Amino acid sequence: MSALGGYPAGPSAWAVERFGRHAGALAAAVPMQLAEAHGKAHAAHLAAGLKKRSPYGVALAGVVRENLAETARELGEAVRDVRGYEYAVINDHALFPFRYADRPRPLDRARLPANASPTRHRLFRAHGPQPPEGLFDIDEDVATEEYLGLHEAFEELGASTRLVCVFFTADAENGIHAIHWGDAHLEPDRTFTWPYREQLPIAPMHLE
Repeated sequence: MSALGGYPAGPSAWAVERFGRHAGALAAAVPMQLAEAHGKAHAAHLAAGLKKRSPYGVALAGVVRENLAETARELGEAVRDVRGYEYAVINDHALFPFRYADRPRPLDRARLPANASPTRHRLFRAHGPQPPEGLFDIDEDVATEEYLGLHEAFEELGASTRLVCVFFTADAENGIHAIHWGDAHLEPDRTFTWPYREQLPIAPMHLE
């Protein structure tokens, strides 16, 4: 599905700074691609016929990544493979989609799961916005190899590539509830602080 097009209100200055001439098309595409992903994930949910352990969440996460990668290709931008997952990279900014709740919940309640992979932690530490200078400085003698590794940029993305988060809530019955994108800094307690964030509209959802 092609999701490129205009954005009636026009992209924000933040979006233009990050995505350049693609800002408007991308702001329009993200809600549409999430809506399409919900339709496919909902179909998987129905096909499984399970009341518990529904495949909806896993299917949704995979299709969202694929759809955003499709958008990057349509824009003539890059798609990078990191540990087997494709990430859309537009104007040196990688889109990181994350469903932070399966019910409507404020963005400030978002939290990375306790079992989140080291790859996710490293994406935030190495490519996300950094805290104010000196706020969490670690002395060299206590900086472990593991800690330093989490701050090492992925060659696959490129050292200069920055992370733009696309956080949303959704469930199989009601679809996408809310979409936010912006710059998210991962805190030690797995919560997030947002130097900048904005909410995107919800696109119409058509179930398969």
